[in-house]
Amino acid sequence: MKVGFVGLGRMGAHMARNLVQAGHDVKVYDVRPEAIEVLVELGATAASSVVDVAGGSEFVFTSLPGPAEVTETWQGDDGLLAHLEPGAVGIDLSTVGADTSRAVEAEAREHGRRYMDAPVSGGVGGADAGTLSLMVGGSEEDFEEAFPVLSAIGDSEKIYRCGDIGAGSVTKLVNNLIGMTTNVVIAEAFSMGVKAGVSANTLLDVVTASSGNSATLAQWKSSVLQRDFTPGFMLALGHKDARLAIELAEQLDIPMPVTSVARDRLAAALSEGWGEDAVAVVARLQEREADTLIDGRSS
Repeated sequence: MKVGFVGLGRMGAHMARNLVQAGHDVKVYDVRPEAIEVLVELGATAASSVVDVAGGSEFVFTSLPGPAEVTETWQGDDGLLAHLEPGAVGIDLSTVGADTSRAVEAEAREHGRRYMDAPVSGGVGGADAGTLSLMVGGSEEDFEEAFPVLSAIGDSEKIYRCGDIGAGSVTKLVNNLIGMTTNVVIAEAFSMGVKAGVSANTLLDVVTASSGNSATLAQWKSSVLQRDFTPGFMLALGHKDARLAIELAEQLDIPMPVTSVARDRLAAALSEGWGEDAVAVVARLQEREADTLIDGRSS
């Protein structure tokens, strides 16, 4: 299939590569020429612009930082929607609010084109391995048509149609909201346990074998406990997602007291200049305030 891909960041580059390796004819574009060059070396075709990506593509993917970038890339006279081929399907893999996804889809319909939101989960490792989970919002027909190309990006058993347009974005915010708040709680709990005399490694072993286990905690073994905050998912993006979740909750008149605290902790960590570190770097705030280091390297 002829596939266009815009946004070759740490996640997008891996997803585009997997589409190439799956045998699709992939045309790529990014604002950074060096990112395009890497994909061209792997077998992709370079596009000169967003508009160029749309030409001839049966499916066009975007993987972008947030709502502003998604709106700019898809909408308007120079956006993808105005230049998609008849019958083509646009698919946004970014994490944005449902309102953004629905606004883009509404304009797609005005152009007689199709559009789905399909945010992903699994981090850079999942993008690299092609094992991401995908949360798709769109029609059943479009979902079934797109499934073969979606399967090149994620695990076919973890690709879910969550409902109509916007449902994928809502589901992704629910998922990320749990992960963001869990990082804050784990930091508090582990700082308490370590300061009370139990090693960080013992806490990790016991809790992962008990009811307190979570996918977020599993990541701590290689991040916080090893003092390695190389991002699979950056703090800046985590803060953005918590903010989007709270905005959605306000629209629905739902109280979010725990999420509000977590957002503020993420904001405080962001103000320390840790935005490009892993979300788990929020633990450093707790360590400083508790005067305790959650270090598993020597315990």
